[in-house]
Amino acid sequence: MPTPQLVEVPAFIAFTLAILLLFIGKDLTTRSALLRRYSIPEPVIGGFLCALVVGVLYYGFDRQIEFELEVRDLLLLYFFAGIGLKADIQTLLKGGRPLLTLLVLASVFIVLQNLLGMGIAGSFGMDPKAGLLSGSISLIGGVGTTLAWAPTFVSEFDILNAMELGVASNTVGLIAACLIGGPIARYLMHKHQVQPSGDDDLDIGVTHDSEQTPRLTYYGVLWAWFWLNVTLMLGHGIAELLTGIGANLPTFVSCLIAGILIGNLGRWLTRNRERRWEQEGGEGLAMISDICLGMFLTMALMGLKLWELEGLLGYISVVMALQITLSVLFTLFVVYRLMGRNYDAVVICSGFGGITLGSTATAIVNMTAVTRQYGASHQAFIVVPLVCGFFVDIINALVIGFFVGL
Repeated sequence: MPTPQLVEVPAFIAFTLAILLLFIGKDLTTRSALLRRYSIPEPVIGGFLCALVVGVLYYGFDRQIEFELEVRDLLLLYFFAGIGLKADIQTLLKGGRPLLTLLVLASVFIVLQNLLGMGIAGSFGMDPKAGLLSGSISLIGGVGTTLAWAPTFVSEFDILNAMELGVASNTVGLIAACLIGGPIARYLMHKHQVQPSGDDDLDIGVTHDSEQTPRLTYYGVLWAWFWLNVTLMLGHGIAELLTGIGANLPTFVSCLIAGILIGNLGRWLTRNRERRWEQEGGEGLAMISDICLGMFLTMALMGLKLWELEGLLGYISVVMALQITLSVLFTLFVVYRLMGRNYDAVVICSGFGGITLGSTATAIVNMTAVTRQYGASHQAFIVVPLVCGFFVDIINALVIGFFVGL
């Protein structure tokens, strides 16, 4: 097959296209009761549609579309800054035990995921360590962890296609993570007769059936925008401080921590005063967070390169089918039971696939879709980001190091 002609799409056009794709996803979700019933995230529809079109252009017309998506990472920082600003410290304290439980469950799953990957790789006649690239390196760690570890597998274990294995596994995992969260939540709600929260005060967006019209004002949106920028500046400062002491964590985690500090300090300082700007700004904060999350995942799916699965289809099909099955069964029969068997547990379960197969953003998008259908779950929106984006990265690095050293 001849080398496809590279077509680069500038950042401004890519951003504009992402807006259009998000509109398409929201419109189809509004029109389709089936999509709402299974809580399929709106950004998935438009973003994956774009990935399919790009794949057709690659195979059918020898054109490789490359989107400039630098703004995507900034959108993620804005989103997690918004989550932090809305997080109440009392909710955080109440979430202590669920947070620890979910962390233990995620840690156990990391080990299971790597054992499964190594077993399948060995059965295909490959070096069993290659299975780590279809385990927690690419699925829980994501593309960043794959890029960091791939050279080690090439130089030390002579696994020359390490990068391709990791990227292909991550691609399939990301798609699966976007699709399983809603159906898992619906199954648990009906199977165990779980009562929805009935709380329309969502952490992100509004419920599908809500007749509430967001009360957006000029100063409210400006208030939210200003404090989001302040939070990002503090978040970058925290990130540099952590890097200086040898703790390399994703920047969005630092922005989440900064938001929690600023938001709770502000509420404490104004606890006995009229909080007009905070009340109006809360609506602006919810709107900006909703837009940023939707745009981030849309652009993430736009950037998928489906042709990178080529040549690895047999192994990737088997290992990922089993990894997805493991994630679903572990969520249904272990996570739900140990997280409390209640509505918060259902929402956490909808995001667990994002932890185990996709990314923190995928987990949040899945939970957002579920809460729009059934009502708010404030605890889930604190526990999952902290576990998924903060603690799991540390544990994953330790577990990977252990298996690599065997």
